[in-house]
Amino acid sequence: MAAIIELENLSKHYSSTIIGVDDVSLSVEDGEFVTLLGPSGCGKSTLLRMIGGFEAPTHGRIRLAERDVTWDPPYKRAVNMVFQDYALFPHMTVGENIAYGLKMMGMGRAEQRTAALEALTLVGLADRFDQRPNQLSGGQRQRVALARAIVRRPKVLLLDEPLSALDARLREQMQIELKHLHDKVGITFIMVTHDQTEALVMSDRVVVMEQGRIAQEGKPQDLYDHPVSPYVANFIGTTNFVPATVADATEAAATIETAAGSLQVLLDRPVAKGAEMTLGFRPEKTRALAEGEAAENALSGHVAEVIYYGLGVRVSVEIADGTRLYVDSLLADALARSTVPQVGTKMRVAVEPHNIFLFDGRVAP
Repeated sequence: MAAIIELENLSKHYSSTIIGVDDVSLSVEDGEFVTLLGPSGCGKSTLLRMIGGFEAPTHGRIRLAERDVTWDPPYKRAVNMVFQDYALFPHMTVGENIAYGLKMMGMGRAEQRTAALEALTLVGLADRFDQRPNQLSGGQRQRVALARAIVRRPKVLLLDEPLSALDARLREQMQIELKHLHDKVGITFIMVTHDQTEALVMSDRVVVMEQGRIAQEGKPQDLYDHPVSPYVANFIGTTNFVPATVADATEAAATIETAAGSLQVLLDRPVAKGAEMTLGFRPEKTRALAEGEAAENALSGHVAEVIYYGLGVRVSVEIADGTRLYVDSLLADALARSTVPQVGTKMRVAVEPHNIFLFDGRVAP
């Protein structure tokens, strides 16, 4: 598909020492749902605001549908933005809020009403046309803000932490609804969030940002299964990190020594014997072994904590150097295998070689 947004070496420097965005190049395809993910201060919102024209870049270029819009104001770009606080006019009805932009374009009143009703129908609120924002729930106000943004059919919809003001249950519901809305309208969505679950659930592609730069981008599953750095591994999902040393290595695999035993690891690059490394693996891909159960790729420790979280149980296992490993199991599976242990008991945990990440150097816990 053709690129709808092209960012070329885009930077935003607030001073010689304060850099918001640092030399970012990114292409977004027409109709794609892309999420900019990262912690506060990583540059994701600044990047979004530059795409929307709300901030001017220090260096670089922004192209929208092959046209250079780097210095165009927001109203000259075929984009709309949904803000974190919704920014609805309290003195206007829902219908008037949605039709406001159409009115400014000079559209007739009947056409405004028709277009506003169509947009409200898309978000499931056609029956709230004549109500005011203060008569709506938080989730409904969010939908109105979305309807107002899509009514003019922009080429790109920008969403700045759109679900952050909602409670947990409504937030989960809106994640699915927002993805369905994207599928219905077919326009490009670019969303900013610090919530990894939102990014994984909703996106076609995730761009993880770190200190103003792109740390890694790709499909959600690719980033989850193949993080290129400890930063990405730790930000997308929970990761166990274990200090290790390479004991032996071939082209395809290595034996890695840790304080809790040795593990076999598959390699996608050469590693040197004696090199200090860090192993990474996901709690849900780590298995607690029942007493007496044999496994080749296992580490030994003792149970430091057992956490029950509804459907499952997380066991914290402390190894000899004080590192803690987390093992996640569905509660029914753990009970069936008798692997819900008591604090203080010895435990061995197994992880398959293909589920282990290998990073250079030692990663701080």
